[in-house]
Amino acid sequence: MILPAEWAEQAFVQIAWPHAATDWQPYLEAAWQCYAQVAREISKREPLVIVTPEPDAVYQYLLDQGDIDLQRIHLLQIETNDTWARDHAFITCIDGNGKKALLDFIFNGWGQKFAADLDNMINRKAFTSLRDLLLGQASYIGPIRMVLEGGSIESDGKGTVLTTTSCLLADNRNYFSSKQEAEELLLPLLHSQRILWLDHSWLDGDDTDGHIDTVARFCPDDTIAYVQCSDPNDEHYTELSAMERELQALRTADGHPYHLVPLPMPDAIYERDFADAVEEERDQRLPATYANFLIVNGAVLMPTYGQPDNDAKAREQLQKAFLDREIVGIDCRVLIRQHGSLHCITMQYPK
Repeated sequence: MILPAEWAEQAFVQIAWPHAATDWQPYLEAAWQCYAQVAREISKREPLVIVTPEPDAVYQYLLDQGDIDLQRIHLLQIETNDTWARDHAFITCIDGNGKKALLDFIFNGWGQKFAADLDNMINRKAFTSLRDLLLGQASYIGPIRMVLEGGSIESDGKGTVLTTTSCLLADNRNYFSSKQEAEELLLPLLHSQRILWLDHSWLDGDDTDGHIDTVARFCPDDTIAYVQCSDPNDEHYTELSAMERELQALRTADGHPYHLVPLPMPDAIYERDFADAVEEERDQRLPATYANFLIVNGAVLMPTYGQPDNDAKAREQLQKAFLDREIVGIDCRVLIRQHGSLHCITMQYPK
């Protein structure tokens, strides 16, 4: 049994659709447009599961797009608080015979910052449907009495997990007393052998206490793509430079340095850059990051932010990490208004 890397062949991807009872309400149409683009690109390559309390409305919206393969879309009618599937969906381990263990950890709204009672029930309600899509080769493991968000861990598929101390050791999650205690409890559950810890990771506007998927990502062939801040005047410079030094010091399980691929730091985006920003939120910097990409079968879906030079540079750098995959850009400016991006709204399930 292993915790597969994201680039392992996938059975499907899961998302949760925005609705008027979520924080997306002030710009719901823009959010639907972005989600439709995500659905379009995923369904070109593999099936897509959409969790929504309004399946008829979502189906009609996707039908009206005219170019989305609805045969690959599976709608599950389930009530939701919000749409961050990366953090409330199952974490999947798989054995050599293709049998999956779907791990249902607690999701507590990133340390009880936001309501999560409905989102925390999605896995139990969705399991039977997901098991059917996995051809019955899946068992439900849980509910596991531990908080763990999918965005807080990265796996290389070879027994190594990459994470951040700021999130996994946060007092609003599990009250781990040390890295050692966290490792003793988590590694058996994740069928992994070691955890690599980053003590430095931070993006202004991030609600997650420093999820690894916003700053550094495992890629094939012992490669890590990470956010590099090269502007000494940027507020992130000190912290992300320290993180870069940590990454340079990491070693693979067999003692070699990782291949590092730096991604550019997007120019600062503030809530005031949007015409409908409300006064009390205008000065909030939003957590734009190119590290929040999604790997799917045959492609990497990369967030873009309306910055042609930076978007192009990020695409060029990601291509170095994924030589055999198409890099597809998706405008995610509306997503960062809710303080997440492309990877945060998705969760893949291995084939």
